[in-house]
Amino acid sequence: MQRPEAWPRPHPGEGAAAAQAGGLAPPVRAGEPSGLRLQEPSLYTIKAVFILDNDGRRLLAKYYDDTFPSMKEQMVFEKNVFNKTSRTESEIAFFGGMTIVYKNSIDLFLYVVGSSYENELMLMSVLTCLFESLNHMLRKNVEKRWLLENMDGAFLVLDEIVDGGVILESDPQQVIQKVNFRADDGGLTEQSVAQVLQSAKEQIKWSLLK
Repeated sequence: MQRPEAWPRPHPGEGAAAAQAGGLAPPVRAGEPSGLRLQEPSLYTIKAVFILDNDGRRLLAKYYDDTFPSMKEQMVFEKNVFNKTSRTESEIAFFGGMTIVYKNSIDLFLYVVGSSYENELMLMSVLTCLFESLNHMLRKNVEKRWLLENMDGAFLVLDEIVDGGVILESDPQQVIQKVNFRADDGGLTEQSVAQVLQSAKEQIKWSLLK
């Protein structure tokens, strides 16, 4: 059984909101007030990952639940998050009932979004893995120009880290190895590689639509 201290702690004032989310809480120990019950950890940790330029425009984005079901809602959320975070030195923000960790690199802003009760260290491990993987892939040029020229690879990197909101990998070396295997393995046919790249291009097309 997982140790109680490993369960993510809700932020002050957000216990009721977390309960309304419908998650199950760990069992209450004898003598423990019911108000202290915590959310049980879920595999579905990540709500969204997106990268914006230094004007707040979307370059890459993936949403893993229906919190923002439409493209318009996603764009509004991203713009509000950018306005809140682009001029601060912090790496963590709490906005709209969500926990957001972020990092600035030259003319890019990288964001990982989780629920209000999510463990910030878990989210930060995803952000760090994403940045370090891109840093390796782009040969230490994590900036808009190089990201746009290697967008298909960036989507492959993200897919190796998070799948459907579930964290798959937090080691950037493992991510790069898997991406290289998918792209370079002789067992992959030209058609399968083309399908991967076409899928990435479709995601880029929809991410740029407003």
